[in-house]
Amino acid sequence: MQNKDYFRNLIALFDLSNLKKVTTILFLLFLSGTAGSQYYYRGEVIDEKNKLIPNAIILMHSNKMLYNAGSSGSFGIMGTRPVSDTFTISCDGYEKNTVPVYNGKYNQIRLKLLASVANMQKNRLSSLTKDFKSEKAQGFYVSNETYSNLVENEFIDAAKYPETGFAVNSDKASYSNIRRFLNMKSQVPTNAVRIDEMINYFNLFASPPTSGKTFQINSQLTDCPWNKKNLLLFVNLTAKKMDIDFLPPSNLVFLIDNSGSMELQNRMPLLKSAFKLLVNNLRAKDTISIITYGGHVDIALSPTSGKYKDSILKTIEAMEAGGDTPGESAIKIAYSIAKRSFIKNGNNRVILATDGDFNVGIADEAELERMISLQSQTGIYLTCLGVGMGNYKDSKLESLAKKGSGNFAYIDNELEAEKVLVKEMTETLFSVADNTFTKMFFDKMYIKNYRLLGFDNKLNALSDTSSKIQGGEVGSGYSSMVLFEISPTEQLSALLKQSYKKEDIARVFISYEDPKDHKVNNCSYNCMANYLKFDSLPHVYQFASAIAMFGGYIKHSAYMENVYLNDLTLLLQKVADKNNLLQMEFIALVEKAKKIYESGKGKRKRNRNAAL
Repeated sequence: MQNKDYFRNLIALFDLSNLKKVTTILFLLFLSGTAGSQYYYRGEVIDEKNKLIPNAIILMHSNKMLYNAGSSGSFGIMGTRPVSDTFTISCDGYEKNTVPVYNGKYNQIRLKLLASVANMQKNRLSSLTKDFKSEKAQGFYVSNETYSNLVENEFIDAAKYPETGFAVNSDKASYSNIRRFLNMKSQVPTNAVRIDEMINYFNLFASPPTSGKTFQINSQLTDCPWNKKNLLLFVNLTAKKMDIDFLPPSNLVFLIDNSGSMELQNRMPLLKSAFKLLVNNLRAKDTISIITYGGHVDIALSPTSGKYKDSILKTIEAMEAGGDTPGESAIKIAYSIAKRSFIKNGNNRVILATDGDFNVGIADEAELERMISLQSQTGIYLTCLGVGMGNYKDSKLESLAKKGSGNFAYIDNELEAEKVLVKEMTETLFSVADNTFTKMFFDKMYIKNYRLLGFDNKLNALSDTSSKIQGGEVGSGYSSMVLFEISPTEQLSALLKQSYKKEDIARVFISYEDPKDHKVNNCSYNCMANYLKFDSLPHVYQFASAIAMFGGYIKHSAYMENVYLNDLTLLLQKVADKNNLLQMEFIALVEKAKKIYESGKGKRKRNRNAAL
């Protein structure tokens, strides 16, 4: 009725003599309006877990036009078909899906992860004993800092479960973070203690691989210093060291958090010093980009040759802290820049430096992990550098580094920045092996049960029955000790009394990918019953056991209740390298811990679940 009244009023404006002409014009307008009618198709693109997928590409079949679902994952598109149309939706990491969409209805379009990506999205373990189930767990939070809930490895019956495995990586963040707490005269959150990373920190070197090999493996059997009934099996893994004169060109994207939370002296100023040290070692063939995010994301420096050090240093010096933390958007832009500057057969890497406190966009760890997993398929590594205290998100940065096929360090002072980005630059930034993991096979004739020290798993990964070992990135010149506490069988005890016999008691198997061609390689080694008394061991082995004991002590491990810091100090004074500043500093940290944990109110409790 409203349309009829509208047309009557228009006709009344004209003379009746022109009525026929006006009617013809209105009829043509009506037809053209009908032909040009538009219809609204709206909805959202979601994954199999009903999570919105941002920035999906939509092809509308009726007009062959491309549209973007937007950062929210929802869409609203004008079409010309009155009832329905057909859309094809695509997005990196997902299978394409072609579906009908309907006008006047909210359309939900679901995409499935590609099989290769779905496998990457599964919870990943640091270590895994085949078919073994663990039910123990503990958690810890301090201030607004967050740490993953870890489950300490327990003793495994070798007759039932002879096979175990663990990831190999260059992560070292736990030690410097522990140092930060002790220097603040504070006890350490139990979940901040990762014994494998503590040992990694010292790069305990045994012997380099022979020419043409990626790994050298050695083992040693000795007494267990904290449990006289048991033995200790050391497995030393050493990766090849790249010739610094023949390092491939680097495409590095510095992704620097300059939000308000980074304003303190131990954050932004410390990061500036750290990156300046790295810049001084750049070559002309290296490409550097700088992305900052504080309030908004800014491309502070477009891809620039390493020879223009003055420009790069000025950009770093000009950074100021302020605003919120749009970490999600910044990560996407950093990877986009890295892709555009990608160097084939080069070292392509995003270096994220932050306290990990994202408060704009995706902040959930699982969602961030999914996003990083998709990006890691491009051949771009992710190195995470953590800083700060109070709101430091250790769990988030650790997860991102692992999903990004990279490594993780915590920088608590300028000396640590120099260690990570200058002295150990090749280990931090240049990979010699990807997706690296180790399997151990124990001979039940000689090993009654065994326990892997460190490589503790996250509780949520253990509860996921589809979890697999998360292989790690190994940097140039990496070297570390892996420790197993073992209970010997009577056969092994008898064998050790016969010094002329050296039977194999376990077998080591390493699997890894070549960073250049992603070809899977492997190597193996037989661990012999090459027993030496603990006091007769080379000092490097004794020092590694001291690190493990200290970690177990501050972790309140039920397996190391007989460890005392006075005894540990005496051991370290005998075996530490007096010319090694890091080893001497470790002795000082043990002394600080003694005052914190063994005096009055702070005295350590004999309960592995002790709350700090």
